[in-house]
Amino acid sequence: MIKTFLRSAWLVLLLVLSPISQAQDPLADLFADQPTFLPVDEAFKFDFRQEDNVLVLSWEIAEGYYLYKKQFKTVVKDATLGEPQFPPSDQKEDEYFGLSEVFHHQVDIRYPILNADKDAVVKVSFQGCADAGLCYPATVKVVYLEAVKGSNGEPTAAEDSNRSEQFELADLLSSDQSLAITLALFVLLGAGLALTPCVFPMYPILSGIILGQGKQVSTSKAFSLSFVYVQGMAITYSILGLIVASAGVQFQAALQHPAILITLIAVFVLLALVMFGLWELQLPSSWQEKLNSLSNQQKGGSYFGVFLMGAISGLVASPCTTAPLTGILLFVAQSGDLVLGFSALYALSIGMGIPLILFGITGGKLLPKAGNWMNVVKVTFGFMMLAVALLFVERMTENLWTNLAWAGLGLATFSYWQVMNQNTPASFLKGVRSLLIFLGLFASALYGYQSLGLKTSATSVQSNVVSGHDIDFVRVKDLQDFHTKLAEANAQGKSVMIDLYADWCVACKEFEKYTFPDPAVQKALSNTVLMQIDLTDNTPQSLEFQETFYVLGLPTILFFDPQGQEIAKGRVTGFMKADAFAAHLGKLPL
Repeated sequence: MIKTFLRSAWLVLLLVLSPISQAQDPLADLFADQPTFLPVDEAFKFDFRQEDNVLVLSWEIAEGYYLYKKQFKTVVKDATLGEPQFPPSDQKEDEYFGLSEVFHHQVDIRYPILNADKDAVVKVSFQGCADAGLCYPATVKVVYLEAVKGSNGEPTAAEDSNRSEQFELADLLSSDQSLAITLALFVLLGAGLALTPCVFPMYPILSGIILGQGKQVSTSKAFSLSFVYVQGMAITYSILGLIVASAGVQFQAALQHPAILITLIAVFVLLALVMFGLWELQLPSSWQEKLNSLSNQQKGGSYFGVFLMGAISGLVASPCTTAPLTGILLFVAQSGDLVLGFSALYALSIGMGIPLILFGITGGKLLPKAGNWMNVVKVTFGFMMLAVALLFVERMTENLWTNLAWAGLGLATFSYWQVMNQNTPASFLKGVRSLLIFLGLFASALYGYQSLGLKTSATSVQSNVVSGHDIDFVRVKDLQDFHTKLAEANAQGKSVMIDLYADWCVACKEFEKYTFPDPAVQKALSNTVLMQIDLTDNTPQSLEFQETFYVLGLPTILFFDPQGQEIAKGRVTGFMKADAFAAHLGKLPL
């Protein structure tokens, strides 16, 4: 507290002695009845250091001030930074922005430097507020880096870490701890595919191989033939995974481009339509006939022939399986790991082969009977394709519409399952399914409602920038526009109040909700034209306005008498409640 008091006293002394303060600074008369706020560079003392391939940005935050975590942003030239590593943050809640993560006292942010040329530039933007009700505009600092290169031109360890965070699916696969679990999930995914109509053509082919022996086949023989058949399919798919994974590095670099993301979104939407049965994705019929002819020429009892038939039928006998297979290949391509690409596709193929093996050794006795449920599984895969497409959309933008899209996808999926579930016989399992479907519908609807509620609240707050709860403000675009409208108001013998507003300023919104609508305030402003300028973005026009009137932070409210001169003692910096603001207005010559 003593340190803060000394700083404030020193600031007052500087303002009194400064020629600018003597000539036109309107803040000098206000320290007696308004909080004293530090300049942004004193409220948030900035420093940085480079530790080899790590950039550390530090802020010493004055008592009673805080920085927003979400407002830290960087723009880099001739360098590449990884994802920032933040220290634990504090929680701050208000009625406009909800629960926000903020930092008090001290914050050190560590950025991995993936590569950097000498004197590479990092521009960091930050924004914070004072507890007493003042928010500072976003402030930019410039940092110059020393050169950082990965060994032999290879990405540094930090770069690999950053890549994994950008591509969460590939990160899941590349994690040693989760690799076994992930491959097991691929096996389950393959088994799910095998229970769709997509794989139906493989069953008669496999049946023909076993029955083609011309005699009763032992269980062990049926198993070995079925297993070799599945291996042919698995090796074919796995080699395809190797080919796609080999382009992984180039794919990762390109995947950040919006054009590539849009293309992938379109691909996954089309794949979803395939699973919905709206159109069929398969090889040209002439190719299929030639490959089927080659398959039929193979001798059923020859293991090599069975292996070859598995390889061929895996490509031509399951056309709609191509849709999820394409999605998985795109998934594998993100890793750039050949072993990983092979393993993932092999696990998927084994999963698809398990029902085929069971069919081969039992004649289908252990498999559930075919029915409409297989189409349900197929359509479910279609909804999964749409979910992947939506994930790619969120890499470009995440807003109300993406939130509503997730809610809509959830409602569509659970609604489809509900319709299908209604046609099943009454049983305990049907009741369990109904309960789960109800919970899914409720959760999806609630998520959409909450998203709309947040948007409605934000829209209401934003609309108040102009209306201010039934108070009409004249919108001001820039400094020149303000002087024009000030002259017009003065010509009518009216004074002017201009509210300096920003979307990120909590106290600005409190002024609009609690102070401006107060009857005593409105009465005091009866002969005053109310103007408002939006300083949310640091545009040249916004900066010019702030520099001209020496704006420290927001909210700031300026008053001009009927002659067009600013009322120095009238300036308000920081939030004031309605009664205090009305009393303040009563002292001004408005």
